Amino acid sequence: AGLLYLEQSRAAFSLIDDAERAIRGQEGALTGRVRLSVPTTYGHYRLPALLCRFTRQYPQVRIQLDVSDALSSLAAEGYDLAVRHGFQVPETHVAWKLCDTGSVLVATQDYLQRHGEPREPGELSTHNCLFYPRGTDQPAWTFERGTKHVERLTVPISGSFATNNSEALRDSALNHLGIALLPDFSAHAALASGKLVQVLKGWTLKGAFADEIYLIRPYSPHVPKSVSALVNYLKDKLSGGFR
Repeated sequence: AGLLYLEQSRAAFSLIDDAERAIRGQEGALTGRVRLSVPTTYGHYRLPALLCRFTRQYPQVRIQLDVSDALSSLAAEGYDLAVRHGFQVPETHVAWKLCDTGSVLVATQDYLQRHGEPREPGELSTHNCLFYPRGTDQPAWTFERGTKHVERLTVPISGSFATNNSEALRDSALNHLGIALLPDFSAHAALASGKLVQVLKGWTLKGAFADEIYLIRPYSPHVPKSVSALVNYLKDKLSGGFR
């Protein structure tokens, strides 16, 4: 009986809570807590510094950052916002595109000096390829080049290391293990510093990772000012990409 009462009254109490938050959020200075869910790489890369600057600007706002690659249900788990990489936005959510993104093949100069640098995608069959596993299928990478007459190749690859975390793939490449396929934001710092170099620059990788990054929130008729302020802040800071 108690569980039945709790379940049937949950929605009413949730509406009361939303109303109180809306009232608090519209009055005076920005206050309250904002819960933000982000994928692991974003949580470790640029977001912490941005969020620290936001909280210095609005010291009465508390940010709770959840870093996970699991696609949490925002409304069910109480999140106000989320960053999603190529996420299929539900109709019950509001979304803003932050930036485009892409995929790159990278390796260290040390690895390429020892094993040779591939000039065509087909040459990857002789290399140790570090990849993001996609089910039980034979791993393969798809390449395109050209504009009017597009050349498209799908190349089976193999390697000694696969993981569903782009940071782990990047670090394995940094340790000279092989050629890694990464989202560009994960490889950016290492490429800029020269620790990694891009492989097969003349080709575009297709279908490896999503091409867009979104900021999303569950739909609500009353949005606290602190949430709206963080949305505008992140849109402004990340609209040019994760650079």
